[in-house]
Amino acid sequence: MTHPTRRRFIGIVAASSALALAPSLLRRAHAAIAPTRWQGVALGADAELRLYHPDRRAAEQLIDRALRELRRLEGVFSLYREDSALSVLNRQGFLAAPPSDLVRLLSESRHYAQVTDGLFDPSVQPLWRMYADHFAQPGASPDGPAPADVARALAHVSYRNIDVDPQRIRLRPDMALTLNGIAQGYITDRVTDLLRSAGLERALVDLGEIRGLDASARAEGWRVGLADPLSPDRILAQVPVSNQALATSGGYGTPLDAAGRHSHLFDPHSGRASPRYRSVSVMASTATAADALSTAFSNMPLARIEALVHALGVRAWMVLPDGKLIAQGGGD
Repeated sequence: MTHPTRRRFIGIVAASSALALAPSLLRRAHAAIAPTRWQGVALGADAELRLYHPDRRAAEQLIDRALRELRRLEGVFSLYREDSALSVLNRQGFLAAPPSDLVRLLSESRHYAQVTDGLFDPSVQPLWRMYADHFAQPGASPDGPAPADVARALAHVSYRNIDVDPQRIRLRPDMALTLNGIAQGYITDRVTDLLRSAGLERALVDLGEIRGLDASARAEGWRVGLADPLSPDRILAQVPVSNQALATSGGYGTPLDAAGRHSHLFDPHSGRASPRYRSVSVMASTATAADALSTAFSNMPLARIEALVHALGVRAWMVLPDGKLIAQGGGD
Protein backbone atom coordinates (compact mmCIF):
# COMPACT_ATOMS: atom_id res chain seq x y z
CA MET A 1 0.00 0.00 0.00
CA THR A 2 2.99 2.35 -0.16
CA HIS A 3 2.88 3.03 -3.88
CA PRO A 4 2.17 6.74 -4.56
CA THR A 5 -1.36 6.19 -5.83
CA ARG A 6 -4.41 8.04 -4.62
CA ARG A 7 -5.09 6.41 -1.28
CA ARG A 8 -1.52 6.27 -0.02
CA PHE A 9 -1.48 10.02 0.28
CA ILE A 10 -4.88 9.98 1.91
CA GLY A 11 -3.41 7.78 4.60
CA ILE A 12 -0.56 10.19 5.24
CA VAL A 13 -2.94 13.12 5.33
CA ALA A 14 -5.38 11.33 7.59
CA ALA A 15 -2.80 10.23 10.12
CA SER A 16 -0.67 13.34 10.24
CA SER A 17 -3.13 16.19 9.89
CA ALA A 18 -6.73 15.92 8.76
CA LEU A 19 -7.62 13.31 11.36
CA ALA A 20 -4.75 13.93 13.74
CA LEU A 21 -5.03 12.21 17.09
CA ALA A 22 -3.51 15.07 19.04
CA PRO A 23 -2.83 14.05 22.65
CA SER A 24 -4.84 17.01 23.93
CA LEU A 25 -7.86 15.94 21.87
CA LEU A 26 -7.71 12.20 22.42
CA ARG A 27 -8.96 11.23 25.86
CA ARG A 28 -11.17 8.68 27.50
CA ALA A 29 -13.32 9.59 30.47
CA HIS A 30 -13.09 7.45 33.58
CA ALA A 31 -10.48 5.14 32.04
CA ALA A 32 -9.70 2.45 34.59
CA ILE A 33 -6.95 0.77 32.57
CA ALA A 34 -3.96 2.56 31.07
CA PRO A 35 -3.56 1.69 27.40
CA THR A 36 -0.74 -0.37 25.98
CA ARG A 37 0.38 1.67 22.99
CA TRP A 38 2.16 0.91 19.76
CA GLN A 39 3.27 3.72 17.48
CA GLY A 40 5.01 3.29 14.16
CA VAL A 41 4.43 3.30 10.43
CA ALA A 42 1.75 1.21 8.76
CA LEU A 43 0.54 1.42 5.18
CA GLY A 44 3.10 4.19 4.65
CA ALA A 45 1.59 6.46 7.31
CA ASP A 46 2.10 7.23 10.98
CA ALA A 47 -0.04 4.77 12.91
CA GLU A 48 -1.06 3.96 16.45
CA LEU A 49 -2.78 1.19 18.38
CA ARG A 50 -4.13 1.72 21.91
CA LEU A 51 -5.20 -1.45 23.66
CA TYR A 52 -6.90 -1.29 27.06
CA HIS A 53 -6.06 -4.64 28.65
CA PRO A 54 -5.32 -5.41 32.30
CA ASP A 55 -2.41 -7.69 31.29
CA ARG A 56 0.28 -5.71 29.49
CA ARG A 57 2.00 -8.81 28.17
CA ALA A 58 -1.26 -10.09 26.69
CA ALA A 59 -1.84 -6.66 25.12
CA GLU A 60 1.62 -6.73 23.54
CA GLN A 61 0.93 -10.18 22.11
CA LEU A 62 -2.31 -8.87 20.60
CA ILE A 63 -0.41 -5.96 19.06
CA ASP A 64 2.00 -8.45 17.46
CA ARG A 65 -0.95 -10.38 16.03
CA ALA A 66 -2.53 -7.18 14.73
CA LEU A 67 0.69 -6.14 13.00
CA ARG A 68 1.08 -9.56 11.39
CA GLU A 69 -2.45 -9.27 10.04
CA LEU A 70 -1.73 -5.80 8.73
CA ARG A 71 1.40 -7.01 6.89
CA ARG A 72 -0.48 -9.99 5.47
CA LEU A 73 -3.15 -7.71 4.03
CA GLU A 74 -0.54 -5.36 2.63
CA GLY A 75 0.66 -8.36 0.67
CA VAL A 76 -2.79 -8.60 -0.90
CA PHE A 77 -3.58 -4.94 -1.66
CA SER A 78 -0.22 -3.19 -2.15
CA LEU A 79 0.54 -1.50 -5.46
CA TYR A 80 4.15 -1.04 -4.39
CA ARG A 81 4.96 -4.72 -3.95
CA GLU A 82 5.27 -6.50 -7.28
CA ASP A 83 4.33 -9.81 -5.66
CA SER A 84 1.07 -8.60 -4.13
CA ALA A 85 -2.15 -10.14 -5.38
CA LEU A 86 -3.33 -6.78 -6.72
CA SER A 87 -0.09 -6.10 -8.57
CA VAL A 88 -0.20 -9.54 -10.18
CA LEU A 89 -3.83 -8.95 -11.19
CA ASN A 90 -2.98 -5.62 -12.80
CA ARG A 91 0.02 -7.08 -14.60
CA GLN A 92 -1.74 -10.18 -15.94
CA GLY A 93 -5.27 -8.85 -16.30
CA PHE A 94 -6.57 -11.87 -14.40
CA LEU A 95 -5.95 -13.74 -11.18
CA ALA A 96 -6.81 -17.39 -10.57
CA ALA A 97 -7.64 -18.58 -7.05
CA PRO A 98 -7.54 -15.03 -5.67
CA PRO A 99 -7.19 -14.40 -1.93
CA SER A 100 -10.57 -14.25 -0.23
CA ASP A 101 -9.81 -10.76 1.12
CA LEU A 102 -9.34 -9.46 -2.42
CA VAL A 103 -12.62 -11.01 -3.55
CA ARG A 104 -14.39 -9.59 -0.54
CA LEU A 105 -12.99 -6.09 -0.93
CA LEU A 106 -13.73 -5.95 -4.65
CA SER A 107 -17.30 -6.99 -3.86
CA GLU A 108 -17.52 -4.20 -1.26
CA SER A 109 -16.03 -1.81 -3.82
CA ARG A 110 -18.77 -2.67 -6.29
CA HIS A 111 -21.37 -1.98 -3.59
CA TYR A 112 -20.01 1.49 -2.85
CA ALA A 113 -19.60 2.20 -6.55
CA GLN A 114 -23.29 1.45 -7.05
CA VAL A 115 -24.33 3.47 -3.99
CA THR A 116 -22.36 6.52 -5.19
CA ASP A 117 -23.33 6.28 -8.87
CA GLY A 118 -19.77 5.36 -9.76
CA LEU A 119 -18.00 8.22 -7.98
CA PHE A 120 -16.20 5.56 -6.01
CA ASP A 121 -14.48 3.38 -8.59
CA PRO A 122 -11.43 1.18 -7.99
CA SER A 123 -10.57 1.13 -11.70
CA VAL A 124 -9.23 4.72 -11.85
CA GLN A 125 -5.60 3.60 -11.94
CA PRO A 126 -5.28 4.44 -15.68
CA LEU A 127 -6.09 8.06 -14.77
CA TRP A 128 -3.27 8.09 -12.23
CA ARG A 129 -0.83 6.77 -14.82
CA MET A 130 -1.92 9.33 -17.39
CA TYR A 131 -1.63 12.32 -15.03
CA ALA A 132 1.68 11.09 -13.60
CA ASP A 133 3.12 10.66 -17.10
CA HIS A 134 1.85 14.07 -18.18
CA PHE A 135 3.35 16.05 -15.31
CA ALA A 136 6.61 14.08 -15.50
CA GLN A 137 7.26 15.63 -18.93
CA PRO A 138 9.37 18.82 -19.15
CA GLY A 139 7.18 21.79 -19.96
CA ALA A 140 3.95 19.93 -19.25
CA SER A 141 0.83 22.02 -19.64
CA PRO A 142 -0.31 23.26 -16.20
CA ASP A 143 -3.89 22.65 -17.35
CA GLY A 144 -3.25 18.92 -17.27
CA PRO A 145 -3.48 16.23 -19.96
CA ALA A 146 -5.16 16.93 -23.28
CA PRO A 147 -8.87 16.07 -23.48
CA ALA A 148 -8.11 13.31 -25.96
CA ASP A 149 -5.68 11.69 -23.51
CA VAL A 150 -8.26 11.91 -20.73
CA ALA A 151 -10.86 10.30 -22.97
CA ARG A 152 -8.51 7.44 -23.83
CA ALA A 153 -7.81 6.75 -20.16
CA LEU A 154 -11.49 6.99 -19.24
CA ALA A 155 -12.27 4.31 -21.81
CA HIS A 156 -10.59 1.85 -19.43
CA VAL A 157 -12.32 3.08 -16.26
CA SER A 158 -15.48 1.28 -15.15
CA TYR A 159 -16.11 -0.85 -12.11
CA ARG A 160 -18.73 -2.70 -14.16
CA ASN A 161 -15.93 -4.28 -16.21
CA ILE A 162 -14.36 -6.04 -13.22
CA ASP A 163 -15.41 -9.70 -13.21
CA VAL A 164 -15.11 -11.21 -9.73
CA ASP A 165 -15.85 -14.62 -8.33
CA PRO A 166 -14.08 -16.78 -5.74
CA GLN A 167 -12.25 -18.76 -8.44
CA ARG A 168 -11.07 -15.98 -10.72
CA ILE A 169 -10.87 -12.21 -11.16
CA ARG A 170 -10.64 -10.82 -14.67
CA LEU A 171 -10.15 -7.29 -16.04
CA ARG A 172 -10.79 -5.95 -19.50
CA PRO A 173 -7.67 -5.13 -21.60
CA ASP A 174 -5.68 -2.11 -20.37
CA MET A 175 -7.61 -1.87 -17.12
CA ALA A 176 -5.85 -1.54 -13.78
CA LEU A 177 -7.14 -1.27 -10.23
CA THR A 178 -6.22 0.66 -7.12
CA LEU A 179 -7.81 -0.06 -3.77
CA ASN A 180 -6.14 2.87 -2.06
CA GLY A 181 -9.55 4.51 -1.65
CA ILE A 182 -10.92 1.69 0.52
CA ALA A 183 -8.20 -0.76 1.58
CA GLN A 184 -6.97 1.25 4.55
CA GLY A 185 -10.48 1.21 5.93
CA TYR A 186 -10.83 -2.51 5.26
CA ILE A 187 -7.54 -3.30 7.02
CA THR A 188 -8.56 -1.10 9.96
CA ASP A 189 -11.77 -3.13 10.24
CA ARG A 190 -9.96 -6.47 10.02
CA VAL A 191 -7.53 -5.47 12.78
CA THR A 192 -10.42 -4.25 14.94
CA ASP A 193 -12.28 -7.52 14.35
CA LEU A 194 -9.17 -9.48 15.32
CA LEU A 195 -8.91 -7.60 18.62
CA ARG A 196 -12.61 -8.05 19.37
CA SER A 197 -12.47 -11.78 18.57
CA ALA A 198 -9.58 -12.12 21.01
CA GLY A 199 -11.84 -10.80 23.76
CA LEU A 200 -10.53 -7.24 23.95
CA GLU A 201 -13.22 -4.81 25.05
CA ARG A 202 -11.56 -1.45 24.43
CA ALA A 203 -9.14 -0.31 21.75
CA LEU A 204 -8.41 2.54 19.40
CA VAL A 205 -7.07 1.59 15.98
CA ASP A 206 -5.46 4.32 13.85
CA LEU A 207 -4.06 3.00 10.58
CA GLY A 208 -4.72 6.16 8.61
CA GLU A 209 -8.42 5.57 9.17
CA ILE A 210 -9.58 5.51 12.78
CA ARG A 211 -11.90 3.07 14.53
CA GLY A 212 -12.89 2.84 18.17
CA LEU A 213 -13.84 -0.36 19.98
CA ASP A 214 -15.65 -0.16 23.31
CA ALA A 215 -17.87 -2.93 24.62
CA SER A 216 -19.36 -0.59 27.20
CA ALA A 217 -20.66 1.69 24.41
CA ARG A 218 -20.24 4.78 26.57
CA ALA A 219 -21.25 7.73 24.47
CA GLU A 220 -18.33 10.08 25.19
CA GLY A 221 -15.79 7.92 23.37
CA TRP A 222 -12.51 9.37 22.19
CA ARG A 223 -12.27 12.95 20.94
CA VAL A 224 -10.73 13.30 17.49
CA GLY A 225 -9.72 16.57 15.89
CA LEU A 226 -10.57 17.52 12.32
CA ALA A 227 -7.77 19.76 11.16
CA ASP A 228 -7.90 22.73 8.83
CA PRO A 229 -6.38 21.72 5.45
CA LEU A 230 -5.13 25.30 5.03
CA SER A 231 -3.42 25.24 8.44
CA PRO A 232 -3.10 21.67 9.75
CA ASP A 233 -2.10 22.86 13.23
CA ARG A 234 -5.55 24.44 13.62
CA ILE A 235 -8.50 22.26 14.64
CA LEU A 236 -11.79 23.02 12.87
CA ALA A 237 -13.93 20.65 14.91
CA GLN A 238 -13.80 17.87 17.47
CA VAL A 239 -15.90 14.75 17.08
CA PRO A 240 -16.41 11.76 19.38
CA VAL A 241 -15.55 8.28 18.13
CA SER A 242 -16.99 5.31 20.03
CA ASN A 243 -17.67 2.04 18.21
CA GLN A 244 -17.48 4.04 14.99
CA ALA A 245 -14.92 4.80 12.32
CA LEU A 246 -13.65 8.05 10.87
CA ALA A 247 -11.89 8.54 7.54
CA THR A 248 -10.77 11.53 5.55
CA SER A 249 -9.91 12.31 1.94
CA GLY A 250 -8.10 15.44 0.86
CA GLY A 251 -6.21 16.33 -2.27
CA TYR A 252 -4.17 19.07 -0.60
CA GLY A 253 -1.57 16.59 0.60
CA THR A 254 -0.99 14.94 -2.76
CA PRO A 255 -0.68 17.44 -5.61
CA LEU A 256 0.21 15.96 -8.97
CA ASP A 257 1.60 19.27 -10.22
CA ALA A 258 3.80 21.98 -8.75
CA ALA A 259 0.92 24.47 -8.55
CA GLY A 260 -1.30 22.04 -6.66
CA ARG A 261 -4.18 22.35 -9.10
CA HIS A 262 -4.47 18.60 -9.68
CA SER A 263 -4.65 15.83 -7.10
CA HIS A 264 -5.01 12.07 -6.82
CA LEU A 265 -8.79 12.28 -6.16
CA PHE A 266 -10.00 11.56 -9.67
CA ASP A 267 -13.56 11.98 -10.85
CA PRO A 268 -14.32 8.64 -12.58
CA HIS A 269 -17.00 10.31 -14.70
CA SER A 270 -15.05 13.22 -16.17
CA GLY A 271 -11.45 12.25 -15.51
CA ARG A 272 -10.89 15.52 -13.66
CA ALA A 273 -8.26 15.58 -10.92
CA SER A 274 -9.52 18.64 -9.05
CA PRO A 275 -11.88 17.61 -6.21
CA ARG A 276 -14.69 19.90 -5.09
CA TYR A 277 -13.50 20.17 -1.48
CA ARG A 278 -10.26 20.71 0.38
CA SER A 279 -11.06 17.68 2.50
CA VAL A 280 -13.94 15.35 3.28
CA SER A 281 -14.31 13.37 6.51
CA VAL A 282 -16.91 10.66 7.04
CA MET A 283 -18.00 8.83 10.19
CA ALA A 284 -19.65 5.44 9.69
CA SER A 285 -20.09 2.14 11.48
CA THR A 286 -17.11 0.65 9.66
CA ALA A 287 -13.85 2.10 8.42
CA THR A 288 -14.43 0.45 5.03
CA ALA A 289 -17.60 2.47 4.56
CA ALA A 290 -16.08 5.69 5.87
CA ASP A 291 -13.05 5.29 3.60
CA ALA A 292 -15.01 4.59 0.42
CA LEU A 293 -17.59 7.32 1.05
CA SER A 294 -15.03 10.01 1.87
CA THR A 295 -13.37 9.17 -1.44
CA ALA A 296 -16.62 9.37 -3.40
CA PHE A 297 -17.89 12.51 -1.65
CA SER A 298 -14.77 14.38 -2.76
CA ASN A 299 -16.31 14.75 -6.23
CA MET A 300 -19.99 14.84 -5.26
CA PRO A 301 -22.25 17.93 -5.01
CA LEU A 302 -23.35 18.89 -1.50
CA ALA A 303 -27.02 18.15 -2.20
CA ARG A 304 -26.21 14.60 -3.29
CA ILE A 305 -23.93 14.10 -0.27
CA GLU A 306 -26.73 15.25 2.02
CA ALA A 307 -29.14 12.74 0.51
CA LEU A 308 -26.68 9.86 0.90
CA VAL A 309 -25.68 10.88 4.42
CA HIS A 310 -29.29 10.61 5.56
CA ALA A 311 -30.01 7.48 3.54
CA LEU A 312 -26.96 5.64 4.89
CA GLY A 313 -27.04 6.99 8.44
CA VAL A 314 -23.51 8.40 8.35
CA ARG A 315 -22.01 11.81 9.14
CA ALA A 316 -19.84 13.95 6.89
CA TRP A 317 -17.74 17.10 7.13
CA MET A 318 -16.66 18.98 3.99
CA VAL A 319 -14.09 21.78 3.96
CA LEU A 320 -14.97 24.08 1.07
CA PRO A 321 -12.35 25.83 -1.10
CA ASP A 322 -12.75 28.99 1.00
CA GLY A 323 -12.04 27.03 4.20
CA LYS A 324 -15.63 26.91 5.47
CA LEU A 325 -16.63 23.68 7.22
CA ILE A 326 -19.98 22.10 6.29
CA ALA A 327 -21.33 19.30 8.52
CA GLN A 328 -24.09 16.92 7.48
CA GLY A 329 -25.85 14.13 9.32
CA GLY A 330 -26.24 13.41 13.03
CA GLY A 331 -28.66 16.29 13.40
CA ASP A 332 -26.29 18.43 11.31
